[in-house]
Amino acid sequence: MSEANAVPENKPKLPPRPGFHDDLPPEIPDPYSLPLEAINPISPRLFQENRWQDYFKRLREEDPVHYNELDDTGPYWSLTRYQDIKAVDSDHERFSSAHGITLGLRVGDPLPEGALGIEMFIAMDPPKHDVQRATVAPVVGPRNLHAMEPLIRSRVCDILDSLPRGEAFNWVDRVSIELTTQMLATLFDFPFEERRKLTWWSDVATSAPGTVVATEEDRRAELLDCLAYFTRLFEERRGKDGNDLITMLANGEATRDMKPYEFLGNLILLIVGGNDTTRNSISGGVLALNQFPEQYDRLRADTSVIPNMVAEIIRWQTPLAYMRRTANEDVEIGGKTIRRNDQVLMWYCSGNRDDSVFERPDELVIDRPNARQHLSFGFGLHRCMGNRLAEMQLRVLWEEIMQRFHKVEVVGEPVRTLSSFVKGYQELPVRLHER
Repeated sequence: MSEANAVPENKPKLPPRPGFHDDLPPEIPDPYSLPLEAINPISPRLFQENRWQDYFKRLREEDPVHYNELDDTGPYWSLTRYQDIKAVDSDHERFSSAHGITLGLRVGDPLPEGALGIEMFIAMDPPKHDVQRATVAPVVGPRNLHAMEPLIRSRVCDILDSLPRGEAFNWVDRVSIELTTQMLATLFDFPFEERRKLTWWSDVATSAPGTVVATEEDRRAELLDCLAYFTRLFEERRGKDGNDLITMLANGEATRDMKPYEFLGNLILLIVGGNDTTRNSISGGVLALNQFPEQYDRLRADTSVIPNMVAEIIRWQTPLAYMRRTANEDVEIGGKTIRRNDQVLMWYCSGNRDDSVFERPDELVIDRPNARQHLSFGFGLHRCMGNRLAEMQLRVLWEEIMQRFHKVEVVGEPVRTLSSFVKGYQELPVRLHER
């Protein structure tokens, strides 16, 4: 794993990644002080500084189908109300995934120099999406999940028992990343001692320029390292039996002859999907229970609420803020006409705070009756394949936390990810209080 070094002054920089647009002033303004048309929710600083809530609240109230246009992306629309998001997410015929799942280039525009033409099944439409997804879906099927639970519990116990007592530490690194990375290594049958490569590649794939990697050239080099590593595993497992994702891809009729960048795209999808959702919900759950201490009291009084609490944590955190679709035809939503090839951003984080669906939506309510109606896993044929595995890891973790600790206390400000797509954490300082 190479580290991102400073870019020499004489090294030409490649164009910035579409979707990382940020025109906010140094001090983020109150959204109600801005003209409505000036609100552009794609800014990653809104999320890094945790200022996104009021921006989306205003859009839900005044302009729930909101128009923006950027030079590199062209027109795009933000859907911020629950019902509109669910309707578009469920309509794969009029709204395509094939042009990408994050805000990007206009349809038909060439890729920037140095960018990879990555394909993945979440960014495909039927029938190709269906057969590729079906190849790997058994790894998180009911039988495999049942078999995995003892292993997950054992790893959770080892992680929790190894944590320092009486001193502050970074929960993100020691628990959230470690547990999800161990699980990813199992799903891929990846060399366990090198498992942090998976975390690195996930961060490389989703990071803003100048954070994890300096330029698109650096990102490209790191992702090609990922492709080379997994290509070796792929070739080694051809013709062999196994229940891991690489063996399934190497021997599946629809996936064994994938082109290299299609293979890389599906790897990134599986790595990011298996890492970010669970990792950031683990961190977000600890933060939320500290922000709403009466809910922590309720949990201590009745741990049978944990399965429902897990769904509520995933709603409250919404680890992926949005997903994109592209209109296949002109479509009217909320009195607005979305034109063919316009990009549509389904803001899951906003739909999960829609008070027409969730009472007191900004609060964590661990026994919320409709917590499972959250949007975080999506709807329709692109609904998150690993949702049950994510829920299992969170459930087992909280069962074991409550066996050991009176409280996981947040003792400092979290450091959030600079991204409008991955809604996550880099640091969460905590101290443990044993029972």
